Amino acid sequence: MSQEGIDTIELESSRMASGGHDAGDEAHLSPTTHSNRSNSVYETRYQKSLRHYLTREALPKESHYRNLNSIVDGSARPTLDDLHNNTYREQQVVLHRWVEDPFLREGGVSALKQRQGSADPEAPQATLRGKVIKFGWLEGVYMRCLLNIWGVMLFLRVSWMVGQSGIIQALIIVICANLVTVITTLSMSAVATNGRIQAGGVYYMISRSLGPEFGGSIGLMFTVANSIAAATYIIGFCDSLKDMLKYEFDGTTVIDGGVNDTRVVGTVTLVAVLGLAIVGMDWVTRVQMGLLFLLIGSQIDFIVGAFIGPTSTEEEAQGFLGFNLEVIKENVIADYRRFEGSNQNIFSVFGVFFPAVTGIVAGANLSGDLKDPAVAIPKGTLGAIFTTFITYIIYPVFLGAATLRDASGNVTLYESYINETSEEEYHFRDNPVFTNQSCNVGEPGDEREPCEYGLQNSAQVMELMAAWGPLIYAGCFAATLSSAIASLVGAPRVLQALAKDKLYPGIFLFSKGYGANNDPVRGYLLVFVISLGCIMIGDLNVVGTLLSNFFLASYSLINFSCFHASLIKSPGWRPGFKYYNLWVSLVGGLLCLIVMFLIDWVMALVTFVVVIALYLFVSYRNPDVNWGSSTQAQTYVTALKATLDLVSVEEHVKNYRPQLLVLSGTAGSRPPLIDFAHSITKNISLLSLGHVIQGPQTQRIRNALTRQSYNWLSRHKIRAFYSLVEGNNLEEGSRSLFQLVGLGKLRPNMVLLGYKANWGKCERQELKAYFNTLHEALDMYLGVAILRVPQGLDYSQIIEDEDTPVIMNGTDTNITSNVEDMKRNQSAGQLSLEVAKLLGTVNSNSRSAYYRDDNASEASTPPGSPKPERTAGTDDANAMKRRPSIADLYRGPGGVELSKEVLTNITMFKRKQKKGTIDVWWLYDDGGLTLLLPYILTTRSQWSGCKLRVFALANRKDELDMEQRSMANLLAKFRIDYSDVIVIPDVAKKAAESSRMEFDKLIEDFKTKSSEEISKENEGLLISEAELLGQREKTNRHIRLRELLLENSKDASLVVMTLPMPRKSSVSAPLYMAWIETLTRDMPPFLLIRGNQTSVLTFYS
Repeated sequence: MSQEGIDTIELESSRMASGGHDAGDEAHLSPTTHSNRSNSVYETRYQKSLRHYLTREALPKESHYRNLNSIVDGSARPTLDDLHNNTYREQQVVLHRWVEDPFLREGGVSALKQRQGSADPEAPQATLRGKVIKFGWLEGVYMRCLLNIWGVMLFLRVSWMVGQSGIIQALIIVICANLVTVITTLSMSAVATNGRIQAGGVYYMISRSLGPEFGGSIGLMFTVANSIAAATYIIGFCDSLKDMLKYEFDGTTVIDGGVNDTRVVGTVTLVAVLGLAIVGMDWVTRVQMGLLFLLIGSQIDFIVGAFIGPTSTEEEAQGFLGFNLEVIKENVIADYRRFEGSNQNIFSVFGVFFPAVTGIVAGANLSGDLKDPAVAIPKGTLGAIFTTFITYIIYPVFLGAATLRDASGNVTLYESYINETSEEEYHFRDNPVFTNQSCNVGEPGDEREPCEYGLQNSAQVMELMAAWGPLIYAGCFAATLSSAIASLVGAPRVLQALAKDKLYPGIFLFSKGYGANNDPVRGYLLVFVISLGCIMIGDLNVVGTLLSNFFLASYSLINFSCFHASLIKSPGWRPGFKYYNLWVSLVGGLLCLIVMFLIDWVMALVTFVVVIALYLFVSYRNPDVNWGSSTQAQTYVTALKATLDLVSVEEHVKNYRPQLLVLSGTAGSRPPLIDFAHSITKNISLLSLGHVIQGPQTQRIRNALTRQSYNWLSRHKIRAFYSLVEGNNLEEGSRSLFQLVGLGKLRPNMVLLGYKANWGKCERQELKAYFNTLHEALDMYLGVAILRVPQGLDYSQIIEDEDTPVIMNGTDTNITSNVEDMKRNQSAGQLSLEVAKLLGTVNSNSRSAYYRDDNASEASTPPGSPKPERTAGTDDANAMKRRPSIADLYRGPGGVELSKEVLTNITMFKRKQKKGTIDVWWLYDDGGLTLLLPYILTTRSQWSGCKLRVFALANRKDELDMEQRSMANLLAKFRIDYSDVIVIPDVAKKAAESSRMEFDKLIEDFKTKSSEEISKENEGLLISEAELLGQREKTNRHIRLRELLLENSKDASLVVMTLPMPRKSSVSAPLYMAWIETLTRDMPPFLLIRGNQTSVLTFYS
């Protein structure tokens, strides 16, 4: 393209080599020139293909910040690994999916988009037949808000408000009511401009701001309220039509002039409104535009009539005298009377008038049909409020300046008084038509019927003052029909958005839309049925105030959304609309609540009950959504504040809680170990899982492992943290965990490990790393606990995790990388299971492909295990579902069912324990941790049937009774219930020869004759004769303790014993492990505990 004064850019096309090029690879590029009229030449190859030729960096692009990038787009932002670790993969996502999935190979891009489904709400919709209709702020928001705010209340209740409250207080009521709506609109504008607004209107804004619980509550209430409101507006239309037929057409009726007329006319009207909605939003807008002109015309008719004044004595007899200073003086102050069985005041009148200014969300509810909701909603809504506010300020003044409060309408009496009174002596106050001579004008004790006409008594005052009365009826028709159309069109769209989010069961079928505009036809039909049922009732005055309260509840939550998001100062709160204030929003929310109680306190309480019930229901269902709500941000702020406050709290032994760091590996690899730890913490104390992997690993792998573990914890309803570190061995990684896990005082104070049963057969350095881990924990002043169960703890090769397997230290990392590429702007914790399932289905790698850390529990596979073979045709969708039973929580490779024996072993600490004993061998005073943990277990439901038996050592045999009484007295002071106290007098007795021979077999492979034979590499891994001689007393004691354990605790439900102290440079790893093996072999579940020698028990109050 070449024109005068326009530059010409010539670009060469070249094919990019696979893998891309860095800045140095430029020799093959020929310079491309840019020429203009001045013949200046400069190179433009940097403009040509900066991304692919010169750098792997991506330029800022909108698609990079969407919730889910199009996986067909090859310009996805590279990951940090791609840039930093030189692992760039061009189009990997598409190529991998194309090769692995025959469905995609056959169907191509369209199949890929079909498989993707609705994962990306911002992705372009498939081309549909029909014309797409999008509205601007004028016809989309401003016009619809005008129609809803100028409702039937304008014609029927404004005159009554002036009669009750007088001109001054009526203006105060109008100003206060509009103040509430203006504040709410400012808050709504801020929320609407904080990112892209999708279809759903108020529901979408509240749910994305405050979360699914509040959003789901308001969404369902809003749908039901609008469905019933459509019926009430149509009933109002029918009542206005009946009044017009009665007064203007000599009492003409359709059937009986009563409820049957309402049913017939209402049904016909509802069918017509439904047909209009189904035809499309284009025709809805045209009809509403016509109704708006009719509504404006009726108001002009009223204004003109007010200036013209009364045109007949009949109008004067009905109280319309025209603008008159004396009338203003008469109506300027309040005159509250009894109305419909209750005494009125300014608050009750405010409650009656306030629904007249609602309807500010009529445009926002059509957010999905707006060209730019962020611009249209603030501009259109505020414009409509300003326009209607002017009219609501002017009309009360006109009414109060031209019409009296009471009039009998007796023309004969009115004319007679005028004829009998001279012009100088005449005053309207003395006319019997306007006094209690002809009717009750509100005098206390007057039992006559009240006057028929006047501001206090007639709802047709505006029709009386109008230049042409029937046009006011037309205005009433326009107001009621436009509101009915808005309700019937808006409610299905809110329901459609609610159904898409699947917050309630059974409503997803209403999420389907039809045509180019995605019209919710199914929602139309549902709202039609609800409205038709209400029309058949014929009178909905009872639920009228409830509907107003439902709308006010949504307004209150809109204000609270803005207040809450502003208060927590989340960096993601950046609304484009700047004219808001968090405290003003809070006041607006509180005003909405106050108005609810002013309207009807009973219905306000009903509204609260409904909101709370729906909130609890959605919260119980715990929908799998992540919308970045302010409640999520509040969780962070609250946790941060509480953690910082905890730093300043002085520790006290009475408030001691065992805070566990469990060296568990991935969460699903050692279920019994985690279940046992959870039975101690039980969500009221810190539980953190530690996992050591060999590094280095990519961030994709770390994210996948973290997500996998948290998903497992969530499915098993265990609240815990998961920490992943890289290390060359368990010792190095554990040192990092001991130093880094936790925050402030919310950090572990003890470590729980599984017993390493294969210590005699594993590599020597692996044994040393396990043993040194105990030293590292004690060096950090952490308590140490080792759990051993007969069947072992490691089930990593028996159980298949429901999540996608993760391959480490290998090349097959495409599963997790796909997720990273697709969800670039979300953290690891935000990656949903659905996306992981969509982009990386479970492959054929067996569980043996998992990296298993050095903390292996048992060398042998537990008995009764299925063969680790993957069955063909596994249904991944079923694997992703939440399974209700324990048996279904654990599946073998390929999804096969595990044997009953294996399930029993895995869930041994989840099940209720049989009645028995927990034998506590409190051998040495470690601060009381050995006694405290078993006591805590007895307070849990699983262990409630077990009693404590406490075993202690006696210093001297002749002090046995005294030691027993002393221990019993100590337990009593600690307020710890026990069934028996047993003191062991002869622990130093020489062990039996057979027991010593068994011990010698354990250490036979590790013995060496002299210390000189131990190389530096094997230091601490071999047992010298000198060490055996120096530790002979301790060795004998442990062998003797085994004999006592077999004698006393063989049938216990759990054995808890003080862990022997692994003294540095005094005992080698194999000798220490032989001691533990001797104590725990062939025993019930066995827990060895060593506190940090600091008291965790006290008998002081």
